[in-house]
Amino acid sequence: MELLSVSLGAFYGDFTIAAASENLTASQGKTLTVLRRGPVAMRALAETLACDASNVTGIINRLEKRGLVRRETDATDRRVTNLVITAEGERVTDAIRAKMHATRDGLNRLCDEDRERLCALLTQVFVPRRP
Repeated sequence: MELLSVSLGAFYGDFTIAAASENLTASQGKTLTVLRRGPVAMRALAETLACDASNVTGIINRLEKRGLVRRETDATDRRVTNLVITAEGERVTDAIRAKMHATRDGLNRLCDEDRERLCALLTQVFVPRRP
C-alpha cells in the first residue's frame, strides 16, 4: 500500500502541474478526464469526484465558460443534466496528458508486456466487477 500511495502521489503531482499549465485546477482537469469517457450526469460526477454537488456546479460553470464542457438535458429524463466534453475540452485533456512528463517517462521504462500487465492489475484492483 505504501508504494501505491507513493506512485499515486507522484502521478497526482505530475497531473496537477500539467493541469495548471493549461490554467486548470486539478479538480477541473480530473473532471475533463472523467467526461472523456462519455457523458455523465451531474450527480454521478459528484460521486466520482467524491465531492458535494455544489462543488461540481462551480467546476462545471468554469469549464463551460471556457468552452471545455457543455450541459445537455438527458433524452430519457428531462430532470437530469448530462455533462459532455467538447472538442476543445478533449484538446486540453490531450495537452495535459502530453505534459505529464514524469508519468510518461516512468511508463515508457516498461516494456509493452509489463505495461499491459500493469493495466490488467490496476483494472483488477480498481475497476468494479459487474455482477
